[in-house]
Amino acid sequence: MDAGAAGVGLAAAAADDPFKGSPFAAVSDWSYGISRRYQHVLDRTTPHVLYRWLACLGVALVYVIRVYLVQGFYVVSYGLGIYILNLLIGFLSPQVDPEIHDLASDGPSLPTRGSDEFRPFVRRLPEFKFWYSIAKAFCIAFVMTFFSAFDVPVFWPILLFYWVVLFVLTMRRQIVHMIKYKYVPFSFGKQRYDGRKASSSSTETAGLLPRD
Repeated sequence: MDAGAAGVGLAAAAADDPFKGSPFAAVSDWSYGISRRYQHVLDRTTPHVLYRWLACLGVALVYVIRVYLVQGFYVVSYGLGIYILNLLIGFLSPQVDPEIHDLASDGPSLPTRGSDEFRPFVRRLPEFKFWYSIAKAFCIAFVMTFFSAFDVPVFWPILLFYWVVLFVLTMRRQIVHMIKYKYVPFSFGKQRYDGRKASSSSTETAGLLPRD
């Protein structure tokens, strides 16, 4: 009786999954395996910051050479530049805007004085996502250069001038925001706590204690 019930259960499960054993299921399993391997490779590259950015620089150089050789696809390059500028703003901005945070609550904010408690800078766009988005954008733009539909004729110096003006104005606004709320989006020169500092401070404290 148990064997019969088990057989009925397997038959019901097979009936509930009509795509089991079909080509659609095989393609789905194959794509899932590929995505897992791809994610595993990305996870292994996370600590190698320098090598990741060198590889990204190589991809960008290949794209620049491609555009230079074909002498076209300037609209694609302009769109790529606007996208990278948008990513850069997210990379340089804090996760929570200090102006909005000050208006919304009276909770902890970015330290503005040397005596304030040190809190690390949390970016709106993390470094790994910043790198990955730029590398993927260059790869997509490189593929687009093989399709003549994206090669729109345009006077490229105008696009370059407009992008430079947009970059200067955006960076100026970002710098003014940094100065106003007194934060630096980099770790250079920030206070760090390590074991040696803690041990030295404890030694000095011990030297000040009275001896019996």
